[in-house]
Amino acid sequence: MFGLSFSGFTAPWWFLLLVVVALILVGYVAVQRMRHRRIMRFTNLELLDRVAPKRLGWIRHVPPVVLVIALMLLTTAMAGPTAEQRVPRNRATVMLVIDVSLSMEATDVKPSRLKAAQDAAKDFANGLTPGINLGLISFAGTASVMVSPTTDRASVAKAIDNLRLAESTATGEAIFAALQSIEGFAQVVGGADGAPPARIVLMSDGKQTVPTDDGDDPRGAFTAARAARDAKIPVSTISYGTTDGSVTIDGKSQAVPVDDESMKQISELSGGEFYKAASADELHRVYDTLGEQIGYETKDADASKPWLMLGTLAALLAAGSALLIGQRLP
Repeated sequence: MFGLSFSGFTAPWWFLLLVVVALILVGYVAVQRMRHRRIMRFTNLELLDRVAPKRLGWIRHVPPVVLVIALMLLTTAMAGPTAEQRVPRNRATVMLVIDVSLSMEATDVKPSRLKAAQDAAKDFANGLTPGINLGLISFAGTASVMVSPTTDRASVAKAIDNLRLAESTATGEAIFAALQSIEGFAQVVGGADGAPPARIVLMSDGKQTVPTDDGDDPRGAFTAARAARDAKIPVSTISYGTTDGSVTIDGKSQAVPVDDESMKQISELSGGEFYKAASADELHRVYDTLGEQIGYETKDADASKPWLMLGTLAALLAAGSALLIGQRLP
């Protein structure tokens, strides 16, 4: 429920009624003074005390004062106050892009980077608001569209469970694949309001190795990030893992430290946000934050209901107190 606050009014001209309310208040004060002067015309005040009914004092003014307050509250309600409210998005597209290179087998994040990433990604998918169309891309040496944007969370969760590790890291190709998937989906669902807003959520633990680790290659990560910025599709990056990660490849232990800098640069170039997750719990918190940002938006919504309720209650209180105190309506 909204509080008694507002950020604007949709029909402020209704406040002109407050002039009428002010005139009513002035008229009431004037009538009370006239009544007092008429009473003072009696020269025999002792006789007046015997024949006149007992005066109620200040309490007799309670019903009209409460009535004026009710009129002010109801006028505010009719002026259409609005307040900022977080509401679920009814249309948006999100591509979840997950690194499945061999470095994701590292166990610096328990039970492994990949298993923890799968659990957190499924929670993220299931927690998104119903109006979000979610797609999934996995990437290692190449990028694969596992699920095109859809509101069917079960298909995304199943695809996340089926992620398998492979060699190399083609981060740029993954971003380009996400952009292409979003563009294709927008052509199908875009209507009079245009394409729905879109975002890419990229989770990776290491540097790009395909085509090279140089992100400025025409098919590299930094080039793809600039293309995302030009398309007004920000890339939120999650740098996942620790500097102590290692995997065993062909019987040899190989260090696979997380690469924060490249992930941070991708987010900055695309206009997105950078997040770091060095544990499963941190990854869950990052996804929760993204779910809040992506799934909800702040809008000015109607806030007249509490004003209308209080105005009505005040009017009823004015009527009840008038009957109780003066045996008549105000």
